[in-house]
Amino acid sequence: MLSRKGIALRRRTLAVAAWLILTSAFLAGAEDVKSAERGVFDIRDFGAVGDGQTLDTAAINKAIEACVQAGGGQVRFPPGRYLSATVHLKSRVTLYLEAGARLIGATDPNLYQHPTLPAFLPEARWGKWHRALILADGAQDIEIAGAGIIDGNKVFDPTGEEKMRGPHTFVFVNCRNVTVRDISFVDSANYAIYFQISDHVDIRNVKFTGGWDGVHFRGAPERACKDVSIVGCRFYTGDDAIAGRYWENVVISDCIVNSSCNGIRLIGPATHLIIRACLFYGPGVHPHRTSNRSNMLAGINLQPGAWDKTTGDLDNVLISDITMQNVSTPFHFMMRPGNTANRILVTRVTAAGVYRAACSVESWAETPFRNVTFRNVDIEFEGGGTAGKVPMQVKAPGVDARPLPAWGFYARQVENLTFEDVRLTCRRPDQRPLMICEDVSQLTLETFRFPRCPEVPEPLVLNRVGNIRLANTDIPTAQK
Repeated sequence: MLSRKGIALRRRTLAVAAWLILTSAFLAGAEDVKSAERGVFDIRDFGAVGDGQTLDTAAINKAIEACVQAGGGQVRFPPGRYLSATVHLKSRVTLYLEAGARLIGATDPNLYQHPTLPAFLPEARWGKWHRALILADGAQDIEIAGAGIIDGNKVFDPTGEEKMRGPHTFVFVNCRNVTVRDISFVDSANYAIYFQISDHVDIRNVKFTGGWDGVHFRGAPERACKDVSIVGCRFYTGDDAIAGRYWENVVISDCIVNSSCNGIRLIGPATHLIIRACLFYGPGVHPHRTSNRSNMLAGINLQPGAWDKTTGDLDNVLISDITMQNVSTPFHFMMRPGNTANRILVTRVTAAGVYRAACSVESWAETPFRNVTFRNVDIEFEGGGTAGKVPMQVKAPGVDARPLPAWGFYARQVENLTFEDVRLTCRRPDQRPLMICEDVSQLTLETFRFPRCPEVPEPLVLNRVGNIRLANTDIPTAQK
């Protein structure tokens, strides 16, 4: 029998043990609460295998759904190779791929799903063309991040566009507050990122390797894509690096752009567009998927209406602090009927190895380009052209820049065209005129430098040019 002292000691021991048990339970519960507050959902906890052979689509989507039910959070991909068809990204969810994690597109194109687009979008009739490995429709506050890789796996579809293109890698439609950061996209079966009628999109420190377009985004005549930033990204694409139309408040900055097609191709209206501090260079590291060629086309190609009919204004465009190397032409600005263009400023640009076409600003619309200025620009062309090789009568271009009867610059239908502190040179003598201007109301050349070729007595050919202002330059002109 225990003494009173022993009984008291035992009671104290039991009390301490109970306190420890309760404390442990409380701490464990607190840790669970803390984990829930973090909202981290590991896809392996939902059955993902990550062996690169098992289809993990259902497990990934279950993890996303659990994250949504918890009010949002992070769906985490630990190291592994996760084979999947369409992953549905929902509001307030982040897909986070750790280093060593690779989301890989399933090889069967019939496994992929596509969004239902609003009927007012002309692309709505394309149906399955919008299929995606990752798909978001009407979502808000979504993100893809991490040091992992999203692999489109070059999914081949003989019934797709060009009888070969498969699903895009990341498609989102009618979304808001979208972030893509630090991730890598490789071997997309069509576009790497394709979005429509979406706002507040930030794509930052993302690498694009292979595939077709890197980032392609489209609005509509009454519904532009607004407030889009593409910053610090690296493009090594087989098709256009960045493309689309109906943009408003778009910034493309501090990017490296290598392509086997165009660097930036705008195929419709845009307002308040800034392109700054970017390097464009060719030839493409990865060949054009359709033709297998590797030469880079235009650095910046602004061409509203070139692909199909668009309506709207190209206005408030600033292109600055740009370096280009081995492009077909640095700048190809062109518009077709239904479009207008107002203020475009190109400043602080250096380009070399321009191998195919003169820079051009040419309207084939009912209205001219209104105000276009090139300031502090230095461009070196390959040269070597001969007179008569290209007809003097210029026809409307197709969808890409083409050889012109001038080696440096061609202008057609421009109200005010200004060159300030511009230097155009050739590596080899060129027998074509330096510049041809047609239907230009006001032409200003101030501190404008170029090499003289004895075979070209009239380096500047002017057809129906109104007023000419020359300062600090010695240019004989032939005006008709």
